[in-house]
Amino acid sequence: MAGDVTGPVPAAAEGGGAAASGEERPVRILIVDDDALVRAGLSMILGGTPDLKVVGEAADGSEVVRAVAACRPDVVLMDIRMPRLDGLAATEALRGLPHPPEVLVLTTFDADEHVLRALRAGAGGFLLKDTPPVEIVRAVRRVAAGEATLSPTVTRTLIEHVTAGPAADPRRDRAARLIGGLTERERAVAVALGRGRTNAEIAAELFMSVATVKAYVSRLLTRLGLNNRVQVALLVHDAGLV
Repeated sequence: MAGDVTGPVPAAAEGGGAAASGEERPVRILIVDDDALVRAGLSMILGGTPDLKVVGEAADGSEVVRAVAACRPDVVLMDIRMPRLDGLAATEALRGLPHPPEVLVLTTFDADEHVLRALRAGAGGFLLKDTPPVEIVRAVRRVAAGEATLSPTVTRTLIEHVTAGPAADPRRDRAARLIGGLTERERAVAVALGRGRTNAEIAAELFMSVATVKAYVSRLLTRLGLNNRVQVALLVHDAGLV
């Protein structure tokens, strides 16, 4: 496997996900990290899972848009710290595309302010680089399905960062105005998203079907002008509702 070559690479799963399920093709993943060992490790973890397939790698954020066009991934695993173009700028560039893939950011514990920028840019979640393999696999599946993926140990720090300090005041006013324009039911779903609930958990709490929850989430994204449910969660936190 070429460490710094952008484009399709052999995946250990050999496309077996579609055959294994008999129904859906595997989730296609692009790994972006300047460390060849990290890329290799992630490729082994994800490529060995039947419903996931690593379709490409990139060694820098400057290669991401081209790699996405070549590989057509469903999910991009994005490092933050890279030499030429960091993962934050690369995420913003990707989310500006007409049909962008989901982005799952890889980070370290001391980078929560960078993670916040990535989430506001439209990333579907973030993971610590020392996350156990089974959790990485689960996170990729959740992001591919449109679910938020926020590492619990970091979320507390992130929320404190979101809501602390004078810079939070303009965001709080804007968030309160946007949330105030929602119906009572829409607001209840938004608050549940802010608490990190899955669609199934929201359905159980609010006595809805999962399909109805998905419809409400789609409606919230349209009404609030946001990209994904993580941004809804951040807006709810900004408004002080959780």
